[in-house]
Amino acid sequence: MNSTSCEALHLDNQLCFALYSTSLAMNKLYKPLLAKLGLTYPQYLMMLVLWEEDGITSTAVGKRLHQDLGALSPVLKRLDAQGLLERRRSSDDERKVLLFLTPAGKALQQQAQSLPHSVLCASGLNIEQVVSLKQQLDSLRLTLNGDGHG
Repeated sequence: MNSTSCEALHLDNQLCFALYSTSLAMNKLYKPLLAKLGLTYPQYLMMLVLWEEDGITSTAVGKRLHQDLGALSPVLKRLDAQGLLERRRSSDDERKVLLFLTPAGKALQQQAQSLPHSVLCASGLNIEQVVSLKQQLDSLRLTLNGDGHG
């Protein structure tokens, strides 16, 4: 078999590589923006969840981020050490740990307000294109996770 007969196996024809390399580029874009806030990308994602819903369980954060608790635990510890969140046992169920933003964690939200616009500008896409692309990616993720209707 020669190399031209395996078009399906060319790197540039792989959806997985397009997603992977785009993810790397996105992380590279975010890195200096988040450095100004003192956050890594995983920390930023966790803060986004907490800015939406303060006082939720780490399990709920994991579900929102599609991550297991083992991967989230070190991120939680760093955010706690940075004074951005605190972990408290639930008074209803001692087994549950609730995550609450500190005043510093809440104040950081204001500093992060410009990030989505910066990323939109860097993407070269208009808002309609971004919405469409995000919908396609959400649909793909649901299908790959077995939650889609396709």
